[in-house]
Amino acid sequence: MTATPGDGFPLDAHLHTDQSPDSSVPIDVYATLAVEQGIPEICITDHVDFDPRDPAFEYSRYDDRERVVRGAAERWAKQGVTIRFGAELTYNWRWDADVRAHLARHRYDYMIGSVHDWPESPYWPSRVRAWVEGRSIDEVVAPYYAEIIAAARSGLFDTIGHLDVVKRYLHPYITAADLAARPDLQEPALRAIVESGTALEVNSSGLRYPGAET
Repeated sequence: MTATPGDGFPLDAHLHTDQSPDSSVPIDVYATLAVEQGIPEICITDHVDFDPRDPAFEYSRYDDRERVVRGAAERWAKQGVTIRFGAELTYNWRWDADVRAHLARHRYDYMIGSVHDWPESPYWPSRVRAWVEGRSIDEVVAPYYAEIIAAARSGLFDTIGHLDVVKRYLHPYITAADLAARPDLQEPALRAIVESGTALEVNSSGLRYPGAET
């Protein structure tokens, strides 16, 4: 038997489709790749954001996203691919009540809680350099990991997304190597994730960015 690239890989559970502002990929493309690569299960996790300034805010309606994913799940089941309906929800303590209200109204198979930058964030492109200058690396990353801890402790999510995506925002002022030399910076966040019973994803998107790490 010839091995295929996905052999032994149980699922891919962080996929954005054309129902997200950062992707133009139709769901059937992912399903086709899953069949070709021997991946038995995928989960579509299009962005759900609560800041009206974010491109993903109300980009697509819940009912439309669910209809598309559930329909694809029916079509592809006979090909041996299980397709789940999920979401990647941006967590920010300012929008905590909105996240809770959304999840109280809507049902997902799988929920990723991720921390991203936002216009007032110290990691926003126009202000990250000033934020880094004159601060220790501990001080620089503190706001990001505080949000990760809050997301884990919220009890809202099945998993925490891309734990160290902050390195993408900090490049080139603080490099992936700088952060790798300080694994202790992540320990409080990892402890909160473990204590909350939340999963931690392995996210390969970092391989496309400076540092080329996952």
